[in-house]
Amino acid sequence: MRLLYILALATALTACKSETKEKQNDTESVSEEHIELTTAEKIANAHGIEQWQNVEKIEFTFNVDMNGSHNERSWVWMPKSNDVVMMTPKDTVSYNRTTVDSLSMDADKAFVNDKFWLLAPFQLVWDSGTTISEVKTAKAPMSETELNTITTTYSNDGGYTPGDAYDFYFNEAYMIEEWVYRKGNSEAPSMVTSFENYEDFNGIKIAKDHVRSDGDFKLYFTNIAIDFKK
Repeated sequence: MRLLYILALATALTACKSETKEKQNDTESVSEEHIELTTAEKIANAHGIEQWQNVEKIEFTFNVDMNGSHNERSWVWMPKSNDVVMMTPKDTVSYNRTTVDSLSMDADKAFVNDKFWLLAPFQLVWDSGTTISEVKTAKAPMSETELNTITTTYSNDGGYTPGDAYDFYFNEAYMIEEWVYRKGNSEAPSMVTSFENYEDFNGIKIAKDHVRSDGDFKLYFTNIAIDFKK
């Protein structure tokens, strides 16, 4: 991605051949050199982001059970064209994310939220305007086991929820097990949930369940279907 081409000019034919050969060897060395991935990239890769380029359509239902009530929204998303359909018990809204207006703004806010929960490992590398901390080890807030952790903080400019921060807790295989949401980058957690009940969709690994330790909240996904390019 960051490849520097250096062109040298020689005065003699024999010198030119020698220089060309040396430059070819240098280029081969650079191409063979291992490029270290960032932690965010390793997490995204562990969850199957390399398969995303082949996704034509994804469907899912976002569910929340809290305090005895149930709420849900269903989605159809064509990521290549950015066409989105939201279906709720009361309404159906179709729009394109490149032309969000006052009529589709609320639907898009809901879509950004629900997609973020569904594909949080991918958002680590998709989202711009973020700062990601160095890796450290810490006791996970729910399981109280030692896990690796990074924090991603969103800038105060743009987006629907500027300035928020997320602490991701992940294992040695770079799979997320828990996370902490901190609204406005506050010190106190706004929400802590698990990442569990992973399912593999042709290489894309999605945590279908997110629960709180108090048992009064469960966010989960049903009716997940992913169409891949043939």
